[in-house]
Formats: sequence, C-alpha cells, structure tokens
Amino acid sequence: MRVIGIDLGSKRIGIALSDTDLTVATPLDVVERSGNVEKDHIAILKITDEWEVQKIIVGLPVSLDGTLGPSAQSVMDEIKMLRSVTDIPIETHDERFTTVTAEQILLQQNVKRDKKKRLIDKVAAAIILQGWIDSFNKSKDDRPGIAT
Repeated sequence: MRVIGIDLGSKRIGIALSDTDLTVATPLDVVERSGNVEKDHIAILKITDEWEVQKIIVGLPVSLDGTLGPSAQSVMDEIKMLRSVTDIPIETHDERFTTVTAEQILLQQNVKRDKKKRLIDKVAAAIILQGWIDSFNKSKDDRPGIAT
C-alpha cells in the first residue's frame, strides 16, 4: 500500500510519500498554492494517481491544549472539499511541532535559507506521514495474532 502525507499550508502544500511496505516516509514535492483550491486539489490528485496512492494523511494543526482552533477547522474544511473529488480515504494526523522539527532538521544539515524555504513543507509532510506510519505499525503490532 502506498500513502501520501500532506501538510496544508496557506502558501504551499507539502507532499510526502510512503514506501509500499509502510515503513518510511520520504519528502516528495511542494505544490505552490494557486489561489484556487480546486486547482490545488487537482495537483494533489495527479500525484495520487501517479503513485497509485491508497490513502491520504493530512496534518491537523491541533492546539497545544489538544483543541481544534481556527487553523484546524480550516484544514478540516479543506479535507471536506478534497473528499468531494476523490474516493481515496483521507485521515488526519496531529501535526504539532512538525514545522519546527523540519526547520531543526534542515538547520542541522546546513541547508541555506533560500533552499530551506522550498524544502520545509515537504519535510514537514514527511514528519507527519512518518508519525502516522509509526502509529499504524504500532497498532498493527498490538493486534492479537495467531500463535505458530
């Protein structure tokens, strides 16, 4: 199964891709916001078609206290619009601190400021997706199995 992770920003949309074994998330692409949500969703769906994606994970900006503020509501509204144009299942994953973590990773790798701006969104998407993959695999490991 192949899954993409999405970091919905106001200027850019970061996209990350899983491997088929659901072990690793890799930064893939950044879609520049066009000012037209439908066009942005078409760009996302082109990627899902190209990679034969079976699930979409969208980062949800949960507040530090665990509530859903205006940013989270905006993401939920956009997910609703995206669901209306695709049959691919869409889930959310808590994205708290992903942009900060992405910035730290790029800083540690001495990425220059102009290049960092182009990379940060897809790195944040990879962090979101990797968190989901880790949770998915942990829940799979916690399921009762058949003793052999």
